[in-house]
Amino acid sequence: MTYERRYNLLNSKFKELFFPTLLAAIAGNFAILADAFIISAFLGPMNLSVIQSIEPLAQFTNMVYWLIGFGGTILSTSAKANFEEKKANYIFTVSIVSILIISILITVLGLLFPDSFLQILCNSSQLRPLVYEYYKYYLLTIPFLCYFVVLAYFIKTDNFVQLQFRAFLLANVLNVVFDIIFIKYFNMGVGGAALGMAVAYIISVIYISTYFLSSKRTLKLIKINLSKSLSCMKEICKTGFSSSSIALYQSIKLIIINSIILGVFAHVGLVAFNMCCNTLLFVSIFIFGTAQSILPIVSVYYQEKDYNGVEYVARRSLKIAAAFGIFFTLLFTIFPQTILCIFSVSNPSDVPTVLNAVRIFSLCILAYSINFLYIFYIQAIQDIKLSNIITLLNGLIFPVAFVYIFSIIGNENGIWFAFLISELATLLFIYLHSRYKNIKTNGEYSGFFLKRHHDENERMLEYTITASKNEAVYLSREVQEFLSNEKTSVFVSLAIEELLTYILDINDKLDWIDIIVRDNDNFTIISIKHSGIGYNPKVDTNLNSDNIDMLLSISDNIEYSQILGLNNTVITINK
Repeated sequence: MTYERRYNLLNSKFKELFFPTLLAAIAGNFAILADAFIISAFLGPMNLSVIQSIEPLAQFTNMVYWLIGFGGTILSTSAKANFEEKKANYIFTVSIVSILIISILITVLGLLFPDSFLQILCNSSQLRPLVYEYYKYYLLTIPFLCYFVVLAYFIKTDNFVQLQFRAFLLANVLNVVFDIIFIKYFNMGVGGAALGMAVAYIISVIYISTYFLSSKRTLKLIKINLSKSLSCMKEICKTGFSSSSIALYQSIKLIIINSIILGVFAHVGLVAFNMCCNTLLFVSIFIFGTAQSILPIVSVYYQEKDYNGVEYVARRSLKIAAAFGIFFTLLFTIFPQTILCIFSVSNPSDVPTVLNAVRIFSLCILAYSINFLYIFYIQAIQDIKLSNIITLLNGLIFPVAFVYIFSIIGNENGIWFAFLISELATLLFIYLHSRYKNIKTNGEYSGFFLKRHHDENERMLEYTITASKNEAVYLSREVQEFLSNEKTSVFVSLAIEELLTYILDINDKLDWIDIIVRDNDNFTIISIKHSGIGYNPKVDTNLNSDNIDMLLSISDNIEYSQILGLNNTVITINK
């Protein structure tokens, strides 16, 4: 019988995370879209200028919770992958405490100095009173929104994917309901949309916090001290900055480009640009869901040096992102009126400009989808420098530079083409960098996703077996043959057989088990990964086995962890 790695377990985990995460991303990013849709339907599309003006503040808020949420979850999952449970809990606690302090501070400063904030957000004295109506209630939403999202990111990595999805769904259903109540029945105008969002997230925060009542959770709030917490917070921000800076650069970019477009097109230009932004926001929901699915998986597998597993997930995600990109490019390029119908843009004087803008702007969607996914992938493998460079170029420098250049030239269509050129320039940079790194490292890194290769002196076998005792027996023989030059090969192979047999005995339902054996001059490492009920050889003494006892005696380290709903046992035998 010949064994090979079939990625069934990894594929199953990807599907398990992907669909709920995609739905959670749809729900989580629906709030601003829902506000825009309801405001357009009840108050008229020109009021969308209010949403466009408040967007920089919304993006800044996104930056804050992405900074701590992504940075914290990456470090926490990495700590778990390295069997550091206490460190994972410390990072979790610091993240939750920090997001509460920072988000409350933003709200307080916004309420104390509204004129200063509004001066930055809106340079139109006519529009500013309407913007303030939305702004004052949105500020109240920020602490609840930030806490909600950061906790949601953490509970997903703790395998509470369904709770995360249900919480996002609840928040957005309530947001729509309260929007309609406050705008239509209480006649609160654009401010009613922001108040509806605030009430929705207050209720949803209560629901998602039921996570702390579950006995199945592995993340716990623990006591922290100030000096250590500041150091931890620095690492969280450093790790999360590349993804969160997307929102930071988006805030700055929107302020600059809003001013440029307002000068070229007047208020109809802001309506057109808002439609373009809503188009991209609509697309980014699906790409964001895909990127979020791979983030914890890639982070864990990269820490475990399972580079083939990392590449499998990356390529699978690229196909999905490209499919979404192609679909939405064709949809909004051929049928740009779709987005106009969604947001009730029907003013005869606005429609030609908006249709033209959306049709041209949509050409950037495919490249945008690939770039967005790549940024999250690079962050997951913790190449902080490269990730920061790409987000700066793609999120700020390229789009602002090209829009400014075309505004000077005086080509109105060129302003919308500038976004396509910006995304293509980013793709070109990624390709050139991958080629450069391949040459610089003499092939240690290769391909678009910079796949890292194992040391040429290390032998490695990767197996996927079905939940069958016969396959466990056959596999142990193959492991013995693989380690035939080692004195301990017989004991190791028999111990693996008994470990797998016991795992099968304690699990009624188990489809796949991944076994990776790495061997070099210094050590042999055996990794066993599966879903279901786990088994820790050092703690669980229910299995009386001379072979297991021998394995424990010759092993220099046996570690067990449960992460992403997978049980991982890693046995290290030094030579």
